[in-house]
Amino acid sequence: MIETSKVDLKLLNSSIFVFDIDGVIRDVSGSYRRALADTVEYFTNAAYRPTPEEIDDLKAEGIWNNDWEASQELIKRYFQGLGQEIKISYETIVEFFQSRYRGKNSDWSDGYIATEPLIATTEYFRDLTIAGIGWGFFSGATRASASYVLRRLEIDAPVLIAMEDAAGKPDPTGLLLAVKQIESSQGKSAVVVYVGDTVADMLTVVKARIYDPNYQYLAVGVIPPHVAEDLRDRYAALLKENGADLVLNCVLELTPQLNLLQGSIS
Repeated sequence: MIETSKVDLKLLNSSIFVFDIDGVIRDVSGSYRRALADTVEYFTNAAYRPTPEEIDDLKAEGIWNNDWEASQELIKRYFQGLGQEIKISYETIVEFFQSRYRGKNSDWSDGYIATEPLIATTEYFRDLTIAGIGWGFFSGATRASASYVLRRLEIDAPVLIAMEDAAGKPDPTGLLLAVKQIESSQGKSAVVVYVGDTVADMLTVVKARIYDPNYQYLAVGVIPPHVAEDLRDRYAALLKENGADLVLNCVLELTPQLNLLQGSIS
């Protein structure tokens, strides 16, 4: 439940919405996460393939938002369990990961990225604009990957802070860069709503409150599609423990009419 001291107004015409992309705007369970598992399996000589729950456990540590680094860490931990040191360069891990995620064709048509289901809709963002809400994106994905999905949503020239533009989450710099860019055309806002699906996303908001206390911040967690039905309550609790003010089943539930004083939806 959100404390009434945090917000005393509805979202309509009062907020800037900033969205994470992976697990929020698109379903990456069969793309990024599949590439991560493939990469770990390949470099452990098919001895270990992490389950979705094991990947979630790693990301619950709050510092493995980057899937290349997460792949490297799981490989490292596997070999440490054998009393060995990892002898594979980070660059080699990234190259293999990208060969699965993007594929080998220049248009990425043979990569896992080409099969990603969309969660959000073009109409959803049009409705936010009609309601007077400024919005943009802060994602740990590369700019090319993030732009790929935003083009599918027919979103032209969006505010987008990607991997190349700011430090990785939970560093709040990228979130605040997105806010400032949105404000340059939208005007000043008192409330910043950040929507993400991981512990790192929620901790980004926690840190933003310290970094720039000039805004009211709301951390909105969404449960990503890969989480099994019987684990959704546990996942929601994890997000709340790490700063989520509100947890939703899907980003589409976050509408201009949603009164945050109603508390969480699960």
